[in-house]
Amino acid sequence: AQEGSENGAGAFIIAWVIFLFLWSIPLIIAEYWLGRKHRSGVVGVFVKALGKKFAWMGAFVAFVTAAITFFYTVVVGWCIFYFFQPLTNDLPTTTEAAMETWNTYQSGNSIYLFHFLAIAFAGMAIWKGVGRIEKINKILIPTLLVIVLLSVIRAVTLPGAGEGIAYLFRADFSQLGDPKVWWAALTQNAWDTGAGWGLFLTYAAYMKKEHGAVKNAFITGIGNNTVSLLSGIMIFGTVFAILGAEMSMNRAEILDVMKTSGPASTGLTFIWMPQLFARMVMGHPLAILFFLGLTFAGFSSLIAQIELCARIFIDTGMTRKMAVIMVVALIYVLGIPAATNLNWLSNQDHVWGIGLMISGALMAFVIIKSGAKKIRMELHLDEHDWKLKPWWQIVISYFIPFAAIALLVWWFYLAATVFAPGEWYNPFNSFSIMTCLAQWGIMLTIFVLFNKKLGRSLVN
Repeated sequence: AQEGSENGAGAFIIAWVIFLFLWSIPLIIAEYWLGRKHRSGVVGVFVKALGKKFAWMGAFVAFVTAAITFFYTVVVGWCIFYFFQPLTNDLPTTTEAAMETWNTYQSGNSIYLFHFLAIAFAGMAIWKGVGRIEKINKILIPTLLVIVLLSVIRAVTLPGAGEGIAYLFRADFSQLGDPKVWWAALTQNAWDTGAGWGLFLTYAAYMKKEHGAVKNAFITGIGNNTVSLLSGIMIFGTVFAILGAEMSMNRAEILDVMKTSGPASTGLTFIWMPQLFARMVMGHPLAILFFLGLTFAGFSSLIAQIELCARIFIDTGMTRKMAVIMVVALIYVLGIPAATNLNWLSNQDHVWGIGLMISGALMAFVIIKSGAKKIRMELHLDEHDWKLKPWWQIVISYFIPFAAIALLVWWFYLAATVFAPGEWYNPFNSFSIMTCLAQWGIMLTIFVLFNKKLGRSLVN
């Protein structure tokens, strides 16, 4: 909605799908190969693939994901709270009532409890290793799919839902000439799939050879984005149906509601969706299912993020249980600022969401240095896998580095002229150029200074 024009949001979806095949899937293939080849966490893979002098690079990629996890647990905590809320309370029927629920939660001590529950449940999921993760995901993912499908079926049967779905897919092709749309599509697709985070690399350390890297990358990427599109159909159908048919809003007013997303992009999900469900026949049980599905979706990603962090410490010789306890404690403490300050959460979302472009470029760098053509031939000869064509090595060697640099430069321009005009140099402005450069620079400096220690600490 935020990237769509008055005529439709289809141009954004076109760019988003293009980046699925030119960014996300190629990087997922790379991560699967790197993890399966070197059987280590993110830092260990960079050391084994490139040498100990590149430990800092792996540490930066890992930290980008860890920094996202610090506030991601807070958001999962919100989802848990909003799952329990309709179990014991009526749904709000006005914006004032919805805001009261939100503000009461944000100003009370419950934020610490639900933040803890999110990180604790994720820690328990990885406590005994990848076997337990697999068992939990066998419950989480099918349940999530069922919830999404039920929600979509209900949404598309609402009077007026068709207009919202039509808007979602209707393309204003002039938007494809706007670099901002491409920048937003890339960052959103990296968020959607987790490509370049090191998550697939971490899981691939436990991957059997017969589980093909290419096949699983395509299934993972396409499957993930299909669920995202289904969720979009449900959201747009529901919002247009209720706001249009029952609240007599025109398209411009509906889009204004969707684009004015509130603090830390919370408005549509936590302020408007409960009100919309309250106006829908069978809306109360659907609201419970919606927030349960949202919670499950959050957990499926959070589990992988916690495992990534824990695996780095395990590679140094630490026991899994000690690593999990330490990671859970650190993430809980470092997530408290985001739990108590939405401006800080928005800043971290901005800084490290953009940092994913750097992470993706660094993943591509490992493949380039290791020999993209050699890796492709190795994957191509895998009899258990789909055949990987030359397009992959071209994309990973040339397009991804170019796209990362070009879109970062464009983002610098936007930050200086749109996001923080006149304050691009202020590191305390949440959306300035300097807030990103300062935070990236601090962490890179630390990792470079401790590079030798990082390299020596890894278990061979």
